[in-house]
Amino acid sequence: MAQLRQEADPDEAGLDAKALDRLDGHFARLVDAGRLPGFLVAVARGGRVAHLTAHGRRDLAAGLPVTADTLWRIYSMTKPVTSLAALMLVEEGRLSLDDPVARYIPSFAEPRVYTGEPGGGAGTRPAAAPPLVRHLMTHTAGLTFAFYHAHPVDSLYRAAGLDSSVRPGADLAETVDLYASLPLQFDPGTQWNYSVASNVLGRVVEVVSGQPLDVFFAERILGPLGMADAGFQVTGEQAGRLAELYGEREDGGIQPIPGLPLRGRPRFLSGSGGMVASAYDVHRFMELLRRRGELDGTRLLAPETVDLMTRNHLPGGADLRSFGSRPAHDVAGNEGVGFGLGVSVVIDPDRTQAPSGLGTYGWSGVATTTFWVDPGRDLTVQFMTQVRPMSSHTVYPDLKRLVHEAVRE
Repeated sequence: MAQLRQEADPDEAGLDAKALDRLDGHFARLVDAGRLPGFLVAVARGGRVAHLTAHGRRDLAAGLPVTADTLWRIYSMTKPVTSLAALMLVEEGRLSLDDPVARYIPSFAEPRVYTGEPGGGAGTRPAAAPPLVRHLMTHTAGLTFAFYHAHPVDSLYRAAGLDSSVRPGADLAETVDLYASLPLQFDPGTQWNYSVASNVLGRVVEVVSGQPLDVFFAERILGPLGMADAGFQVTGEQAGRLAELYGEREDGGIQPIPGLPLRGRPRFLSGSGGMVASAYDVHRFMELLRRRGELDGTRLLAPETVDLMTRNHLPGGADLRSFGSRPAHDVAGNEGVGFGLGVSVVIDPDRTQAPSGLGTYGWSGVATTTFWVDPGRDLTVQFMTQVRPMSSHTVYPDLKRLVHEAVRE
Protein backbone atom coordinates (compact mmCIF):
# COMPACT_ATOMS: atom_id res chain seq x y z
CA MET A 1 0.00 0.00 0.00
CA ALA A 2 1.45 3.34 -1.08
CA GLN A 3 1.39 6.16 1.45
CA LEU A 4 2.05 9.87 1.12
CA ARG A 5 5.39 10.93 2.57
CA GLN A 6 7.36 14.13 2.84
CA GLU A 7 10.02 14.13 0.14
CA ALA A 8 11.71 17.53 0.38
CA ASP A 9 12.73 20.11 2.95
CA PRO A 10 10.47 23.18 2.88
CA ASP A 11 13.40 25.55 2.33
CA GLU A 12 14.68 23.71 -0.72
CA ALA A 13 11.12 23.76 -2.12
CA GLY A 14 10.85 27.51 -1.66
CA LEU A 15 8.53 27.32 1.33
CA ASP A 16 8.80 29.15 4.65
CA ALA A 17 8.89 26.57 7.46
CA LYS A 18 7.74 29.08 10.09
CA ALA A 19 4.73 30.04 7.98
CA LEU A 20 3.90 26.35 7.58
CA ASP A 21 4.06 26.00 11.36
CA ARG A 22 1.52 28.83 11.60
CA LEU A 23 -0.70 26.96 9.13
CA ASP A 24 -0.55 23.79 11.23
CA GLY A 25 -1.13 25.75 14.42
CA HIS A 26 -4.22 27.45 13.04
CA PHE A 27 -5.98 24.18 12.22
CA ALA A 28 -4.70 22.46 15.37
CA ARG A 29 -6.52 25.15 17.36
CA LEU A 30 -9.74 24.26 15.51
CA VAL A 31 -9.20 20.65 16.57
CA ASP A 32 -8.55 21.71 20.17
CA ALA A 33 -11.73 23.81 20.10
CA GLY A 34 -13.77 20.80 18.97
CA ARG A 35 -14.59 22.28 15.56
CA LEU A 36 -12.61 19.69 13.58
CA PRO A 37 -11.91 16.08 14.60
CA GLY A 38 -8.54 16.12 12.87
CA PHE A 39 -6.97 17.00 9.55
CA LEU A 40 -4.29 16.22 7.01
CA VAL A 41 -2.61 18.94 4.97
CA ALA A 42 0.01 18.44 2.27
CA VAL A 43 1.88 21.02 0.20
CA ALA A 44 4.05 19.96 -2.73
CA ARG A 45 6.22 21.92 -5.12
CA GLY A 46 7.51 20.53 -8.37
CA GLY A 47 5.74 17.29 -7.49
CA ARG A 48 7.71 16.77 -4.26
CA VAL A 49 5.82 16.86 -0.96
CA ALA A 50 7.56 19.47 1.19
CA HIS A 51 5.02 19.72 3.99
CA LEU A 52 2.82 16.95 5.38
CA THR A 53 0.95 17.15 8.67
CA ALA A 54 -1.57 14.70 10.10
CA HIS A 55 -3.15 15.94 13.33
CA GLY A 56 -6.04 14.99 15.58
CA ARG A 57 -8.43 12.05 15.28
CA ARG A 58 -10.05 10.28 12.38
CA ASP A 59 -12.51 8.76 14.88
CA LEU A 60 -13.09 10.66 18.11
CA ALA A 61 -15.02 7.95 19.95
CA ALA A 62 -12.46 5.27 19.14
CA GLY A 63 -9.51 7.60 19.73
CA LEU A 64 -7.98 6.70 16.37
CA PRO A 65 -5.48 9.23 14.98
CA VAL A 66 -5.34 10.81 11.55
CA THR A 67 -2.49 9.14 9.68
CA ALA A 68 -1.02 9.54 6.23
CA ASP A 69 -2.98 6.49 5.03
CA THR A 70 -6.37 7.58 6.43
CA LEU A 71 -9.21 7.26 3.93
CA TRP A 72 -11.54 10.20 3.32
CA ARG A 73 -14.92 10.64 1.67
CA ILE A 74 -13.98 13.19 -0.96
CA TYR A 75 -17.55 13.82 -2.16
CA SER A 76 -17.49 16.51 -4.89
CA MET A 77 -13.78 16.05 -5.53
CA THR A 78 -15.14 13.08 -7.49
CA LYS A 79 -16.38 15.51 -10.16
CA PRO A 80 -12.95 16.29 -11.70
CA VAL A 81 -12.32 12.53 -11.99
CA THR A 82 -15.59 12.14 -13.89
CA SER A 83 -14.60 15.02 -16.18
CA LEU A 84 -11.23 13.36 -16.78
CA ALA A 85 -13.03 10.15 -17.77
CA ALA A 86 -15.24 12.02 -20.25
CA LEU A 87 -12.27 13.86 -21.74
CA MET A 88 -10.48 10.56 -22.28
CA LEU A 89 -13.46 9.45 -24.38
CA VAL A 90 -13.38 12.77 -26.24
CA GLU A 91 -9.74 12.18 -27.15
CA GLU A 92 -10.64 8.70 -28.38
CA GLY A 93 -13.21 10.21 -30.75
CA ARG A 94 -16.11 8.44 -29.02
CA LEU A 95 -17.62 11.58 -27.52
CA SER A 96 -17.73 15.30 -28.35
CA LEU A 97 -18.17 18.24 -26.01
CA ASP A 98 -20.80 19.54 -28.44
CA ASP A 99 -22.86 16.34 -28.53
CA PRO A 100 -26.40 16.73 -27.21
CA VAL A 101 -26.80 14.80 -23.98
CA ALA A 102 -29.87 13.15 -25.54
CA ARG A 103 -27.61 11.30 -28.00
CA TYR A 104 -26.59 9.10 -25.06
CA ILE A 105 -29.49 9.60 -22.65
CA PRO A 106 -32.74 9.74 -24.66
CA SER A 107 -34.78 11.04 -21.71
CA PHE A 108 -33.12 14.44 -22.28
CA ALA A 109 -34.52 14.67 -25.83
CA GLU A 110 -37.20 17.27 -25.09
CA PRO A 111 -35.99 19.41 -22.17
CA ARG A 112 -38.30 22.04 -20.75
CA VAL A 113 -37.46 25.15 -18.74
CA TYR A 114 -39.40 26.27 -15.66
CA THR A 115 -41.38 29.45 -16.19
CA GLY A 116 -43.78 29.43 -13.25
CA GLU A 117 -47.40 30.47 -13.33
CA PRO A 118 -49.61 32.88 -11.39
CA GLY A 119 -50.34 31.19 -8.08
CA GLY A 120 -47.09 29.26 -8.04
CA GLY A 121 -47.78 26.59 -10.65
CA ALA A 122 -44.95 24.78 -12.38
CA GLY A 123 -45.34 26.18 -15.89
CA THR A 124 -42.71 25.21 -18.43
CA ARG A 125 -41.66 25.91 -22.01
CA PRO A 126 -39.38 24.09 -24.45
CA ALA A 127 -35.70 24.82 -23.86
CA ALA A 128 -34.17 27.22 -26.40
CA ALA A 129 -31.34 24.75 -27.01
CA PRO A 130 -30.53 21.21 -25.90
CA PRO A 131 -28.10 20.55 -23.06
CA LEU A 132 -24.71 19.54 -24.43
CA VAL A 133 -21.93 17.47 -22.89
CA ARG A 134 -19.92 20.65 -22.31
CA HIS A 135 -22.85 22.10 -20.35
CA LEU A 136 -22.66 19.12 -17.99
CA MET A 137 -18.94 19.66 -17.46
CA THR A 138 -19.34 23.39 -16.83
CA HIS A 139 -22.54 23.18 -14.72
CA THR A 140 -24.43 25.33 -17.20
CA ALA A 141 -27.01 22.70 -18.26
CA GLY A 142 -29.86 24.12 -16.15
CA LEU A 143 -29.80 21.30 -13.58
CA THR A 144 -29.72 21.92 -9.83
CA PHE A 145 -29.48 20.38 -6.35
CA ALA A 146 -32.40 19.78 -3.99
CA PHE A 147 -30.60 21.38 -1.04
CA TYR A 148 -30.44 24.94 -2.40
CA HIS A 149 -33.91 26.20 -1.40
CA ALA A 150 -33.27 29.08 -3.81
CA HIS A 151 -35.48 28.32 -6.83
CA PRO A 152 -38.84 26.54 -7.40
CA VAL A 153 -37.06 23.78 -9.34
CA ASP A 154 -35.02 22.98 -6.23
CA SER A 155 -38.30 22.15 -4.47
CA LEU A 156 -39.35 19.95 -7.40
CA TYR A 157 -36.17 17.93 -6.86
CA ARG A 158 -37.07 17.51 -3.20
CA ALA A 159 -40.62 16.50 -4.10
CA ALA A 160 -39.16 13.85 -6.41
CA GLY A 161 -37.18 12.33 -3.54
CA LEU A 162 -33.82 13.76 -4.65
CA ASP A 163 -32.79 15.29 -1.32
CA SER A 164 -29.51 13.34 -1.55
CA SER A 165 -29.40 13.59 -5.37
CA VAL A 166 -30.69 10.03 -5.72
CA ARG A 167 -34.10 8.50 -5.05
CA PRO A 168 -33.53 5.77 -2.44
CA GLY A 169 -32.95 2.41 -4.12
CA ALA A 170 -32.37 3.82 -7.61
CA ASP A 171 -29.27 3.25 -9.72
CA LEU A 172 -27.46 5.86 -11.82
CA ALA A 173 -29.47 5.28 -15.00
CA GLU A 174 -32.81 5.51 -13.16
CA THR A 175 -31.70 8.61 -11.28
CA VAL A 176 -30.55 10.42 -14.41
CA ASP A 177 -33.86 9.70 -16.12
CA LEU A 178 -35.59 11.22 -13.11
CA TYR A 179 -33.49 14.39 -13.46
CA ALA A 180 -34.51 14.56 -17.12
CA SER A 181 -38.21 14.41 -16.20
CA LEU A 182 -37.93 17.63 -14.17
CA PRO A 183 -37.77 21.17 -15.59
CA LEU A 184 -34.47 22.94 -16.12
CA GLN A 185 -33.92 26.15 -14.17
CA PHE A 186 -32.75 28.02 -17.27
CA ASP A 187 -31.82 27.53 -20.90
CA PRO A 188 -28.58 25.55 -21.24
CA GLY A 189 -25.49 27.73 -21.48
CA THR A 190 -27.10 30.88 -20.07
CA GLN A 191 -26.16 30.61 -16.36
CA TRP A 192 -23.90 28.67 -14.00
CA ASN A 193 -25.54 26.53 -11.32
CA TYR A 194 -23.57 23.92 -9.43
CA SER A 195 -25.66 20.81 -9.79
CA VAL A 196 -26.19 17.08 -10.32
CA ALA A 197 -24.68 17.49 -13.82
CA SER A 198 -21.66 15.32 -12.98
CA ASN A 199 -23.98 12.40 -12.23
CA VAL A 200 -25.44 12.83 -15.72
CA LEU A 201 -21.91 13.02 -17.12
CA GLY A 202 -21.05 9.82 -15.29
CA ARG A 203 -23.98 8.13 -17.00
CA VAL A 204 -22.75 9.43 -20.36
CA VAL A 205 -19.37 7.82 -19.60
CA GLU A 206 -21.13 4.53 -18.88
CA VAL A 207 -23.15 4.59 -22.09
CA VAL A 208 -20.24 5.57 -24.33
CA SER A 209 -17.72 3.19 -22.77
CA GLY A 210 -20.11 0.29 -22.22
CA GLN A 211 -18.76 -0.08 -18.67
CA PRO A 212 -20.18 0.73 -15.22
CA LEU A 213 -18.64 3.92 -13.90
CA ASP A 214 -16.68 2.22 -11.12
CA VAL A 215 -15.17 -0.26 -13.57
CA PHE A 216 -14.16 2.49 -16.01
CA PHE A 217 -12.58 4.49 -13.20
CA ALA A 218 -10.69 1.48 -11.85
CA GLU A 219 -9.41 0.19 -15.19
CA ARG A 220 -8.76 3.44 -17.02
CA ILE A 221 -7.81 5.96 -14.29
CA LEU A 222 -7.27 4.71 -10.75
CA GLY A 223 -5.32 1.57 -11.62
CA PRO A 224 -2.98 3.19 -14.17
CA LEU A 225 -2.25 6.08 -11.77
CA GLY A 226 -1.59 3.81 -8.80
CA MET A 227 -4.51 5.28 -6.83
CA ALA A 228 -4.92 1.98 -5.01
CA ASP A 229 -7.22 3.14 -2.21
CA ALA A 230 -9.55 5.27 -4.35
CA GLY A 231 -12.97 4.10 -5.47
CA PHE A 232 -16.66 3.89 -4.67
CA GLN A 233 -16.36 1.39 -1.81
CA VAL A 234 -13.97 0.25 0.89
CA THR A 235 -12.80 -3.30 1.45
CA GLY A 236 -12.59 -5.05 4.79
CA GLU A 237 -8.87 -4.28 4.89
CA GLN A 238 -9.48 -0.59 4.24
CA ALA A 239 -12.41 -0.15 6.62
CA GLY A 240 -10.29 0.48 9.71
CA ARG A 241 -8.59 3.45 7.99
CA LEU A 242 -11.81 5.22 6.98
CA ALA A 243 -12.38 8.45 8.88
CA GLU A 244 -15.66 8.99 10.72
CA LEU A 245 -17.93 11.64 9.22
CA TYR A 246 -19.07 14.53 11.41
CA GLY A 247 -21.63 17.28 11.05
CA GLU A 248 -21.42 20.76 12.49
CA ARG A 249 -23.83 21.62 15.31
CA GLU A 250 -25.46 25.01 15.81
CA ASP A 251 -22.99 25.80 18.61
CA GLY A 252 -20.03 25.18 16.27
CA GLY A 253 -19.19 21.78 17.71
CA ILE A 254 -19.38 18.53 15.76
CA GLN A 255 -21.18 15.21 16.06
CA PRO A 256 -21.08 11.94 14.06
CA ILE A 257 -23.53 11.75 11.14
CA PRO A 258 -24.26 9.10 8.49
CA GLY A 259 -21.93 9.18 5.50
CA LEU A 260 -21.64 7.48 2.15
CA PRO A 261 -22.59 3.77 2.35
CA LEU A 262 -19.12 2.61 1.35
CA ARG A 263 -19.37 -0.99 2.56
CA GLY A 264 -20.08 -3.07 -0.52
CA ARG A 265 -20.60 -1.86 -4.06
CA PRO A 266 -23.20 0.94 -4.12
CA ARG A 267 -26.22 0.63 -6.38
CA PHE A 268 -25.91 4.34 -7.21
CA LEU A 269 -22.48 5.15 -8.68
CA SER A 270 -22.24 8.91 -8.22
CA GLY A 271 -19.87 10.70 -10.57
CA SER A 272 -20.82 13.78 -8.61
CA GLY A 273 -19.71 12.73 -5.14
CA GLY A 274 -19.34 9.01 -4.54
CA MET A 275 -15.62 8.44 -4.06
CA VAL A 276 -13.31 7.69 -1.16
CA ALA A 277 -9.55 8.27 -1.40
CA SER A 278 -6.34 8.61 0.56
CA ALA A 279 -4.04 11.63 0.52
CA TYR A 280 -1.66 9.63 -1.69
CA ASP A 281 -4.45 9.04 -4.21
CA VAL A 282 -5.32 12.74 -4.31
CA HIS A 283 -1.65 13.63 -4.71
CA ARG A 284 -1.38 11.28 -7.70
CA PHE A 285 -4.43 12.85 -9.32
CA MET A 286 -3.11 16.37 -8.77
CA GLU A 287 0.25 15.32 -10.21
CA LEU A 288 -1.40 13.99 -13.36
CA LEU A 289 -2.99 17.39 -13.89
CA ARG A 290 0.09 19.39 -12.90
CA ARG A 291 2.13 17.38 -15.40
CA ARG A 292 -0.53 18.02 -18.04
CA GLY A 293 -1.87 14.49 -18.46
CA GLU A 294 1.13 12.23 -17.83
CA LEU A 295 2.50 10.61 -14.67
CA ASP A 296 5.38 8.16 -14.33
CA GLY A 297 5.18 7.18 -17.99
CA THR A 298 1.40 6.80 -18.03
CA ARG A 299 -0.41 9.33 -20.19
CA LEU A 300 -4.17 9.65 -19.80
CA LEU A 301 -4.71 12.98 -21.59
CA ALA A 302 -2.81 15.10 -24.09
CA PRO A 303 -1.32 18.31 -22.64
CA GLU A 304 -3.66 20.39 -24.77
CA THR A 305 -6.69 18.60 -23.31
CA VAL A 306 -5.58 19.33 -19.75
CA ASP A 307 -5.10 22.95 -20.79
CA LEU A 308 -8.66 22.94 -22.14
CA MET A 309 -9.97 21.36 -18.95
CA THR A 310 -8.28 23.91 -16.70
CA ARG A 311 -9.20 27.18 -18.40
CA ASN A 312 -12.33 29.25 -17.88
CA HIS A 313 -15.28 28.26 -20.08
CA LEU A 314 -17.85 30.77 -18.81
CA PRO A 315 -18.92 33.14 -21.60
CA GLY A 316 -17.07 36.43 -21.95
CA GLY A 317 -14.61 35.59 -19.19
CA ALA A 318 -17.36 35.77 -16.56
CA ASP A 319 -16.80 34.55 -13.02
CA LEU A 320 -19.04 32.33 -10.90
CA ARG A 321 -20.63 35.26 -9.10
CA SER A 322 -21.62 37.24 -12.19
CA PHE A 323 -22.71 34.21 -14.25
CA GLY A 324 -24.07 32.17 -11.35
CA SER A 325 -27.74 31.48 -10.72
CA ARG A 326 -28.84 33.95 -8.08
CA PRO A 327 -29.01 33.95 -5.10
CA ALA A 328 -27.28 30.59 -4.57
CA HIS A 329 -23.95 31.74 -6.03
CA ASP A 330 -23.97 35.44 -5.18
CA VAL A 331 -21.20 35.04 -2.59
CA ALA A 332 -17.78 36.61 -2.10
CA GLY A 333 -15.94 33.32 -2.64
CA ASN A 334 -17.10 33.28 -6.28
CA GLU A 335 -15.47 36.61 -7.15
CA GLY A 336 -12.62 36.29 -9.64
CA VAL A 337 -13.16 32.54 -10.08
CA GLY A 338 -14.34 30.98 -13.33
CA PHE A 339 -15.07 27.38 -14.22
CA GLY A 340 -13.40 24.93 -16.58
CA LEU A 341 -14.39 21.38 -17.45
CA GLY A 342 -14.96 20.04 -13.95
CA VAL A 343 -12.72 22.41 -11.96
CA SER A 344 -12.83 26.01 -10.78
CA VAL A 345 -10.23 28.34 -12.31
CA VAL A 346 -8.87 31.62 -10.90
CA ILE A 347 -9.25 34.29 -13.59
CA ASP A 348 -8.72 37.47 -11.55
CA PRO A 349 -6.52 37.10 -8.44
CA ASP A 350 -7.18 40.70 -7.44
CA ARG A 351 -10.84 39.86 -6.79
CA THR A 352 -10.58 36.46 -5.11
CA GLN A 353 -11.63 36.09 -1.49
CA ALA A 354 -8.22 34.69 -0.54
CA PRO A 355 -4.80 35.02 -2.23
CA SER A 356 -4.69 32.85 -5.34
CA GLY A 357 -2.40 32.58 -8.34
CA LEU A 358 -3.75 33.28 -11.81
CA GLY A 359 -4.83 30.01 -13.43
CA THR A 360 -5.03 28.08 -10.16
CA TYR A 361 -7.58 25.28 -10.48
CA GLY A 362 -9.14 22.64 -8.27
CA TRP A 363 -12.27 21.73 -6.37
CA SER A 364 -13.61 20.86 -2.92
CA GLY A 365 -15.93 18.38 -1.20
CA VAL A 366 -18.85 18.92 1.15
CA ALA A 367 -17.00 17.26 4.07
CA THR A 368 -14.42 20.10 3.97
CA THR A 369 -11.89 18.45 1.71
CA THR A 370 -10.14 20.45 -1.01
CA PHE A 371 -7.32 20.40 -3.53
CA TRP A 372 -5.77 22.89 -5.90
CA VAL A 373 -2.99 23.15 -8.45
CA ASP A 374 -1.21 26.48 -8.94
CA PRO A 375 0.69 26.17 -12.26
CA GLY A 376 2.43 29.53 -11.87
CA ARG A 377 4.03 28.48 -8.59
CA ASP A 378 4.33 24.79 -9.51
CA LEU A 379 2.37 24.11 -6.36
CA THR A 380 -0.20 21.53 -5.29
CA VAL A 381 -2.14 21.60 -2.03
CA GLN A 382 -4.65 19.29 -0.40
CA PHE A 383 -6.54 19.49 2.88
CA MET A 384 -8.53 16.61 4.34
CA THR A 385 -10.96 16.41 7.22
CA GLN A 386 -14.52 15.04 7.58
CA VAL A 387 -16.94 17.75 8.70
CA ARG A 388 -20.10 18.75 6.87
CA PRO A 389 -20.69 22.38 7.87
CA MET A 390 -24.12 23.84 8.54
CA SER A 391 -23.20 26.99 6.63
CA SER A 392 -20.20 28.63 5.01
CA HIS A 393 -17.00 28.60 7.03
CA THR A 394 -13.53 30.08 6.70
CA VAL A 395 -11.48 26.89 6.38
CA TYR A 396 -10.81 27.31 2.66
CA PRO A 397 -9.92 31.02 2.59
CA ASP A 398 -7.83 30.59 5.75
CA LEU A 399 -5.98 27.68 4.17
CA LYS A 400 -5.29 29.64 0.98
CA ARG A 401 -4.08 32.65 2.92
CA LEU A 402 -1.77 30.58 5.11
CA VAL A 403 -0.33 28.64 2.16
CA HIS A 404 0.17 31.90 0.28
CA GLU A 405 2.16 33.27 3.23
CA ALA A 406 4.40 30.19 3.13
CA VAL A 407 5.31 30.36 -0.58
CA ARG A 408 8.42 32.23 -1.59
CA GLU A 409 7.98 33.58 -5.11
